[in-house]
Amino acid sequence: MTVDGDGGPVWVGIDLGTQGVRAVAVDAAGAVAGAGQAPLHRDVRDGPRHEQDPAEWWTATCAAVRGAVAGLRGRAVAAVAVDSTSGTLVVQDRRGLPAGPALMYDDIRAAARVPAVQEAGEAVWTALGYRMQAAWALPKLVELCATGAVPAGHTVVHQADHVVARLAGRPVATDTSHALKTGYDLLADRWPTDVLDRLGVASAVLPAVVIPGTRIATVSAAAAGECAIPAGTPVVAGMTDGCAAQVATGALAPGRWCSALGTTLVLKGATPALVRDPGGGVYCHRHPDGGWLPGGASNVGAAILSRDLPGADLAALTPAAAALGVPPGATYPLVGPGERFPFTDPAATGFDVGGPDAPTPAETFARVAHGVAYVEKLAFETLAGLGADVSGPVVATGGTSRNDWWCRLRADVLGRPVSVPEQAGSAFGAAVLAAAPPGSLARTAADMVRLRATFDPRPGRAAELADGYARLRAELATRGRLPV
Repeated sequence: MTVDGDGGPVWVGIDLGTQGVRAVAVDAAGAVAGAGQAPLHRDVRDGPRHEQDPAEWWTATCAAVRGAVAGLRGRAVAAVAVDSTSGTLVVQDRRGLPAGPALMYDDIRAAARVPAVQEAGEAVWTALGYRMQAAWALPKLVELCATGAVPAGHTVVHQADHVVARLAGRPVATDTSHALKTGYDLLADRWPTDVLDRLGVASAVLPAVVIPGTRIATVSAAAAGECAIPAGTPVVAGMTDGCAAQVATGALAPGRWCSALGTTLVLKGATPALVRDPGGGVYCHRHPDGGWLPGGASNVGAAILSRDLPGADLAALTPAAAALGVPPGATYPLVGPGERFPFTDPAATGFDVGGPDAPTPAETFARVAHGVAYVEKLAFETLAGLGADVSGPVVATGGTSRNDWWCRLRADVLGRPVSVPEQAGSAFGAAVLAAAPPGSLARTAADMVRLRATFDPRPGRAAELADGYARLRAELATRGRLPV
């Protein structure tokens, strides 16, 4: 959607996704003054390996940005920020040009190195409250260095860093958000050089690190000719796509949370203190204003509807699903094995018990919708048990946020308001980040994020939904997923 603003300046946010690049130009009131997007075609998957061509990131970025600024009619671009997929790495030369294919966020070719990486930095990772994982960037960095893929004078940078280097015409600093999965010590605010030395990684191959929103470059004349952003436009350090999506919801003050429900369920919030999860399901980014941005991701979500109700029109099924009331039994809607949060168990499987033997499509939809809402409630209770303030409202994003009945059900189950923003997505969040003065991201987001609707919990439903939630907890306890 494009909305004409008041003629004032705009901020450009660029989102580097897996399938394409999206760019938006946003004004101070949160109105989108222009948008553009471009696909990425050169995506190669081969077993554990997933690669893309960084050169295509740049051409797609230029196309998307040209679309976003084409209709600005002379309005000034005040600043630019770029977000990207978390854990994606590329080797680049002294000029900031790619020296090979990028290793994407879900590339797990370095899985065999995880035990050594975990052991080498055990004290650091424990202090930060997480464990290294196969898809994270540090094992891949170790693999690149060990196999001679980083020649002398080259560096290893994140996806956003590389595109900003193309904008600036030179290598640039990275940010604490992208650096997290590469092993940056967020408590000491430095690369853990002793850990890197034990892993055979020279700290010189890594960029300097700054807080998201820090001015790190300006658009070069050469880049201006390609992407149509004026030369000299400030570029600020970005964030991962997940953090930028959180910024787009405005859930940046303690007690406020965003809940993205699409294929999976992702919860993100803000806390003054670091939240440590012994189970490893929650980890924290640094909040650019100070404090922390904890988050956890469950494997439950709408993906199971694509499997069980392929091609179904969920909007058409909604009235019948809503009329059914609270389903009997309990449903934990996992598509495949493994759960990350609100409990961590790689062997966990989904279940649907106590319901009809041959459910109708409306019954299936209702059971999944209730099951996901109960898991969401359990996730918030788990966060509260870890010391996080979860007392505030929730902002819902993701594909399911377009279904008002499902949003209202979630508000009823959670017992708190659930709001849906007018604009969502990482590109919008990156634009908000570009607009924020240092230390003022939460306040800037509050000014720019507009809400489409707010669903208040209905007290009359609390008892019956509490019964449905209790059945899910009891079934999880029986299966050993929760304490009895």
